[in-house]
Amino acid sequence: MSENKKILIVDDESQITRVLRHSLTAHRYDVRTAADGVSALETFHDWHPDLIITDLQMPEMDGIGLCREIRKVSTLPVIVLSVRGEEKTKVQALDAGADDYITKPFGIEELLARVRASLRRNTTSVDDELATLNDGDFSIDVAMHNVNVREAEIHLTPKEFDLLVFLFRNRDKVITHRAILAAIWGGNFTEQTEYLRVFVGQLRKKIEVDPSQPKYITTEPWVGYRFLTSSHNRQR
Repeated sequence: MSENKKILIVDDESQITRVLRHSLTAHRYDVRTAADGVSALETFHDWHPDLIITDLQMPEMDGIGLCREIRKVSTLPVIVLSVRGEEKTKVQALDAGADDYITKPFGIEELLARVRASLRRNTTSVDDELATLNDGDFSIDVAMHNVNVREAEIHLTPKEFDLLVFLFRNRDKVITHRAILAAIWGGNFTEQTEYLRVFVGQLRKKIEVDPSQPKYITTEPWVGYRFLTSSHNRQR
């Protein structure tokens, strides 16, 4: 039997950490808690959790700072919790490296669904799991979550990886915003275009020679995005 997934909860409100710990433990997750970003980083390095759930506003180091520190060394999923639901705050959290954002108050079933989605790896088929995707400058090992661009390895967060693989598998096609959001974040996220804008921007910074003039992930105004193959790029 595989070990239970380990989740680190970071929040300075003891009532919230107590409720989340009880709920997640009841669903067979191994849970630890921290009251601020500094102690969370210590636990992260000592315990190596599979996922982090963090509040934004905390003493010592806030959730944004924690995300940035985690992203320097790890691609594990990070879910941000916050009472602030405006788009600007969501974009800041996602840009700092968060994979998901939940506005307080929230239902525990919603959180559990987000946790499952964040922990879930690609489970489509055996062939997909064993696949290595190649085209021009790209080589993607789906099972190992390894990506090489122009023969150099790049490091992606789980959501960045899922987005790249989805676009790559649908290369040369125009994919709508709604279709991408539904595939990567689920059907409840089809209106959350700020998620897509942030993650496409992050991917471009990592894979494009010049992110301001992308040749791989191109924008189809008011519609969506298109991932161009090497053959298309040679024709441009």
